[in-house]
Amino acid sequence: MAVCLKGVFPPIATPFENGEISEKSLAFNLERWNRTGLQGYVVLGSNGEFPYLDEEEKVNLIGLVRKHMAEDKVLIAGTGMESTRATIRMTKKAADAGADAAIIVNPHYYTGRMTAEVLIRHYTEVADASPIPIMIYNVPGFTGVNIAPETVAVLAGHDNIIGMKDTSGNIVQVAQLVRLTEGKGFDVLAGSANHFLPALAVGAQGGILALANIAPDECVQIQRLYQEAKLEEAKELHLRMLPVNQAITAQMGVPGLKAAMEMRGYFGGEPRQPLLPLSDSARETLRQILQDAGLL
Repeated sequence: MAVCLKGVFPPIATPFENGEISEKSLAFNLERWNRTGLQGYVVLGSNGEFPYLDEEEKVNLIGLVRKHMAEDKVLIAGTGMESTRATIRMTKKAADAGADAAIIVNPHYYTGRMTAEVLIRHYTEVADASPIPIMIYNVPGFTGVNIAPETVAVLAGHDNIIGMKDTSGNIVQVAQLVRLTEGKGFDVLAGSANHFLPALAVGAQGGILALANIAPDECVQIQRLYQEAKLEEAKELHLRMLPVNQAITAQMGVPGLKAAMEMRGYFGGEPRQPLLPLSDSARETLRQILQDAGLL
């Protein structure tokens, strides 16, 4: 089955109750998201706290999302590990658990050694071995490694590498990615709502957006308005959502996202330690930001 990446995907938050993954809470959130125009879901992304889950939890979580998601949605699972061998193993497990595609963050512990040659070989060997299509996940803010457009252009020629999430926030880079991968069956997705509309304007096909956890309809609407050439309306909505996205990503991170989910009627819950819940004062600040954006 061909995997369509054109649209909006939330990197879904992982709900915990008493420190364990809560299927009931996950199902509750998915039931609401299933009724929206989201293209699908990313599980085990940065906003899903994937570094804090063990392998058994990861595989179980993929299966739970598959169980409760709508049949017409696409399921993308984060499977990046530090070694090529471990990444292949995790990607195969994700496929067995029901993932339609895998999104793979680059190895980064040995940051200075992550040359173009190393990254091309890593992703190529994973793509060769993977039973499902894979995506590249470029998140230099966390990894310290920015995957150059020229490197991506080489990888885009692989039949089993179908797209990329770019979280750099560099619109010139997004434009280069689109230009260098054009005609290769490769989709570039914005990695943040901060630059979603500008990314669409230079050819991105959608976005994997933390904001879509709490404002799925608004994120989908930005892309729809852009496609309908209603640029002023798209700009107004994009600008209205910017302070919210800043709060739940750069300023407050996962604890902020989970608190915002609670305020919007989803199950957010507490993050897994060592992350800590928002303070009462930060929570009030966040509530005001959501109110100002018309989300409460």
